[in-house]
Amino acid sequence: MIRSELIQKIADENPHLYHRDVERIVNTIFDEIIEAISSGNRVELRGFGAFSVKARGARTGRNPRTGEAVDVEEKHVPFFKTGKLLRDRLNGKES
Repeated sequence: MIRSELIQKIADENPHLYHRDVERIVNTIFDEIIEAISSGNRVELRGFGAFSVKARGARTGRNPRTGEAVDVEEKHVPFFKTGKLLRDRLNGKES
């Protein structure tokens, strides 16, 4: 599902809301999650999962074309850990 499909689904299920308002709500939620994660905070959505940031240390990698050693700098990457409810649903264990 992409963002526009999510917005359309929410708008369809809530006919009392204008499409532009639903779009603004969804964008605000995503923007707040992005802002929190970029500030180094953890975002937890109960039953769904938690977003956090993990640091990957500097290392020496290899250029796959030439085999030459390449220094890879330390970087921060987003990480998502599924919640128990989502994991159970994915594995057919409806609660």
